[in-house]
Amino acid sequence: MSLRRTAAVVIATMLAMLALFAAKAGSRAQNAAMSVTIVSQGPVHVATGPQIVLAHGIVQVKVTVTDGRIIDVTALQLPHDNPHSWDDSTEAAAKLRTEVLAAQSADVNVVSGATYTSRGYARSLQAALDALGMKS
Repeated sequence: MSLRRTAAVVIATMLAMLALFAAKAGSRAQNAAMSVTIVSQGPVHVATGPQIVLAHGIVQVKVTVTDGRIIDVTALQLPHDNPHSWDDSTEAAAKLRTEVLAAQSADVNVVSGATYTSRGYARSLQAALDALGMKS
């Protein structure tokens, strides 16, 4: 293969990868803009965040707020494309729930070994909190 042909193949591959990354970034922005469902009964407000699509599945979080305080957070969906993903995700969700309840915010640390799940959890939660008018 000639040097020019090799250069052309490399450039074409790089452009294809760039297009793929741009498409993925666009779908992530679209996911964050999805609607949030809110159910209120007196001082109790329950908000279901958007589904955040990840490489190994979907993360979606439901938060319950009473009198401006987060009293519960539940992961409605977690990545489960294989047993390893499921185990890591369920363990991460438990740790994230504890941190959210302590911090009263979506601004929590990423769980080691479940980085994408942690980020998706925080994004879905933050969208739900934003819809409830709560600041992080």
